[in-house]
Amino acid sequence: MKLLRYGSPGAERPGILLDDEWYDTSALGEDYTNDFLGNGGLDRLAAFIEKDRRVLKKVPSTERLGVPLANPGKIVCVGLNYKDHIRETGFIPEAEPILFLKAMSALNGPYDGVTIPKDSLETDWETELGVVIGKEGTNLETAQAMDYIAGYILHNDISERAYMKKRGGTWDKGKGCNTFAPLGPYFVTKDEIPDPGNLRIWLKLNGEIMQDGNTSDLIHPIPELTAYVSEFFGLFPGDIISTGSPAGSGTGRMPQRFLSPGDVIEYGIDHLGTARQLMRAYQRK
Repeated sequence: MKLLRYGSPGAERPGILLDDEWYDTSALGEDYTNDFLGNGGLDRLAAFIEKDRRVLKKVPSTERLGVPLANPGKIVCVGLNYKDHIRETGFIPEAEPILFLKAMSALNGPYDGVTIPKDSLETDWETELGVVIGKEGTNLETAQAMDYIAGYILHNDISERAYMKKRGGTWDKGKGCNTFAPLGPYFVTKDEIPDPGNLRIWLKLNGEIMQDGNTSDLIHPIPELTAYVSEFFGLFPGDIISTGSPAGSGTGRMPQRFLSPGDVIEYGIDHLGTARQLMRAYQRK
């Protein structure tokens, strides 16, 4: 299933993509929350769709799409996890995966636009496959990790590189700015993607291809990553593990290219849909 949420920010309603059309699923009486994922909600939704599909209300394609999950608990991001990205940046691979957290205040819809922070010098793009956790687990074994995954989601790990590298402290300074975690358009259940280790992942900047990779290039594949993350963070329904980005980010280009107001990024991953973000300048409210 491909789950979506639509409507005005803060007032989104649940829906689903069926045969390239959006349908409202509010009659189920449940939003796509962490509790929904952790308490059999996907099974209830599947039964509801099978029983009532013919009477579902169609949602106009002009509606805004919001974040497909109502309340993710956390986004754990993985740095430098593609072989080609390591090559382009010149970094020496770490012995273990690099982990950092993305602020929940950075959540953003798939077409809402991105605000370039005040005094930004190096705002950058990174298309990533997000793994959505479906049940609670800690210290998982790699062999059991896939049982804890509910599905996948398109994420762009927008980053301010100068904040990360030149302002002291940790990477988090350049990762959690407002609008820096656009998710969606859909949360796609894992039965629809039998091989998440072979998905094309791409991004265009103003119509020009910048990233064109494949999840087969991951240094640490999804089961290994999920088990590894669970050593350091308790995993809970609705948590997201963002698995890293392939080559083609602005910081890896020669010369480097960073985002400016008016730029447009379009990006996608096989089976997860596409998203589009217009860059806008910071304005004090």
